Amino acid sequence: MRVLLVGAGGVGTAITKIAARRPFFEHMTVADYDLERAEKAVAALGESGHRFNAVRLDASDPAAVRAALGENRCGVLLNATDPRFVLPLFEAALAHGANYLDMAMSLSRPHPDRPYEKCGVKLGDAQFERAAEWEEAGRLALVGMGVEPGLADVFARYASDELFDEIEEIGIRDGADLVVEGYDFAPSFSIWTTIEECLNPPVVYEEGRGWFTTEPFSEPELFDFPEGIGPVECVNVEHEEVLLVPRHLKAGRVTFKYGLGDEFIGVLRALHKLGLDRTEPVRVNSDKGEVQVSPRDVVAACLPDPAGLGERMHGKTCAGTWVKGTKDGRPREVFLYHVVDNQWSMREYGSQAVVWQTAINPVAALELIARGTWHGSGVLGPEALPPRPFLDLLTEYGAPWKMREQ
Repeated sequence: MRVLLVGAGGVGTAITKIAARRPFFEHMTVADYDLERAEKAVAALGESGHRFNAVRLDASDPAAVRAALGENRCGVLLNATDPRFVLPLFEAALAHGANYLDMAMSLSRPHPDRPYEKCGVKLGDAQFERAAEWEEAGRLALVGMGVEPGLADVFARYASDELFDEIEEIGIRDGADLVVEGYDFAPSFSIWTTIEECLNPPVVYEEGRGWFTTEPFSEPELFDFPEGIGPVECVNVEHEEVLLVPRHLKAGRVTFKYGLGDEFIGVLRALHKLGLDRTEPVRVNSDKGEVQVSPRDVVAACLPDPAGLGERMHGKTCAGTWVKGTKDGRPREVFLYHVVDNQWSMREYGSQAVVWQTAINPVAALELIARGTWHGSGVLGPEALPPRPFLDLLTEYGAPWKMREQ
């Protein structure tokens, strides 16, 4: 297997560190718009980097992406960029005849008239519209294969297959007790993506009703996270799992709730009120004359790079899937989860916990595809594939998952 990894930011660099320890692939080309960043990711691998090379690539240019796939003889494209580049990379992989993986799906657009009641364009709609073409080509686009979405979907499939006869609700819950020293406000993940998912109308799924939307930060609940994290208030946030899980699994309700905290929510609301969450360029005077910049890009540029916060970060992050239903006629409620301690991930891999927890899952998925254990054609989410091999491999990687009976 030869892989084109597009994006050498925090998650992309963590992917290289994890993949370098596994023998399943022949070569990985690390591509980024900033060649120096790609080269730095490869150089950091030291002697383990002999199966890697770095190239410059504009992810928004499908022709350039196709050329990179051909020049490096890659049969798989792994997308580690932000969601703006999903479609050009997705389309380039299909045109070249390569398989494709991503961790976030094509962007949504709110309903023009009733954004907090009805869905407009949903996350991933543009990708699923091309599913027949991927099937005809005999190629696999494995979408949403990070931690959330990704591992959370695998947990949902495992619960459906092995733990429940009927499922009343599947709820993805994300919480942490991470603290970053020296910063009043320092998101542990891409602020561009965080703004997108937190300020868009959250989507909820209910059997018989389908997908619908609510107000941002709706339905707050206190969820008790394991391994010392404790109770965290979680709120509805737009996320891919809600759009993916019901396509293959039967459940009365599917939600995604994120533990953001009052301060974080307040900052996001202030950014929205000031228009600083906008992606459309605005005109700004500079010492070089008038320039056009995206307000959201300015916000991202003013904040520290999440990938570089590891040394200042302390605590744990938890990603999990809460499932409620019945088994053998009796009520059952479980929480399947994965916790990463930042001190451990920094010591073992030099990557902060949130990006490392995201990165390990596409690497494991690639290994299962290389083995032939996971296979298929079309556009599929992780819940469409057998869960047990993935969960066993995650444990083999030294990142075991756990289950708590509620």
